[in-house]
Amino acid sequence: MVCQEEQLLVEKVCELYEQISSLESLKPSKNVDMLFTQLVLTCMPPSPIDVSTLNKNVQEIRSKLIRLCGVAEGHLESHYSTILGSYDNPLDHLHIFPYYNNYLKLGLLEFNILNQHITNVPNKIAFVGSGPLPLTSIVLASNHLLSTTFHNYDIDHLANSYAQNLVIRDPDLSNRMVFHTNDILNVSHELEEYEVVYLAALVGMDKESKIHVIDHLAKYMAPSAILMLRSAHGARAFLYPVVEPCDLKGFEFLSVFHPMDEVINSVVIARKYPMPITSSLDQDIGSMILPNKCSEVQVFNNPLINHGSMIEELTVDEQHS
Repeated sequence: MVCQEEQLLVEKVCELYEQISSLESLKPSKNVDMLFTQLVLTCMPPSPIDVSTLNKNVQEIRSKLIRLCGVAEGHLESHYSTILGSYDNPLDHLHIFPYYNNYLKLGLLEFNILNQHITNVPNKIAFVGSGPLPLTSIVLASNHLLSTTFHNYDIDHLANSYAQNLVIRDPDLSNRMVFHTNDILNVSHELEEYEVVYLAALVGMDKESKIHVIDHLAKYMAPSAILMLRSAHGARAFLYPVVEPCDLKGFEFLSVFHPMDEVINSVVIARKYPMPITSSLDQDIGSMILPNKCSEVQVFNNPLINHGSMIEELTVDEQHS
């Protein structure tokens, strides 16, 4: 029964991929909105599917679909950022963005998760891949971290221009939202300044690129700094890349939270090891600990954060520590 359900799911996703990939443009339009809404609704329900076990053809379709989703998401954010920027006070009108409520929920979720692993309010947070509509930074800065400065990194100058226009007239956020146009792989020692670094879901849209960015952050982030990443679980992995605990070399994997509602992204939290690991020890860790981080993961409901609307995973050795 499960196999049949998974087969029907894969067939539907592949059918939608064919329709989406044939579109002339992925900019917001009635047809584009309809197809991506169908795709999200198809992938949203909880599913036991493991995308890593799919055949090569479906794996290729998934990779291409994630890239198409990234392009469409960029167009959607640019479209609404332009509209919002036309208002005298754009921050008063954020609700016109159709997924704003999801960002409110995700911001609260990530704030609660972060609070479990820090003792002091961060002075500086970096958000990598902030885009033209940096709602995570805005929601956290406005509702949860009221004294923290947010440094937003994006490779696209135009995206940063749109984003800055949203906060430039706000007396508070204009001083606490900083925008940097740079490839994060070209940012090195500045990363030591941040107690927390967020990595957007679509920075590194394939496994190799994602791990390359994570390795770079592991090299330059401050010891014991927190890394928060977006991932995906089940059928939602057709929409976003998956980050596994074993991808986090140089970091202590803390936990991963899988929302079960309309918030699509899973949230992974890790901490950079407080001191460099020697090469010999690193080899031992690679052979002894990391396989556990990837394979011996237990799942349980976490009533403290979202009253059963998500599942939380911790590694076995952490639950017994």
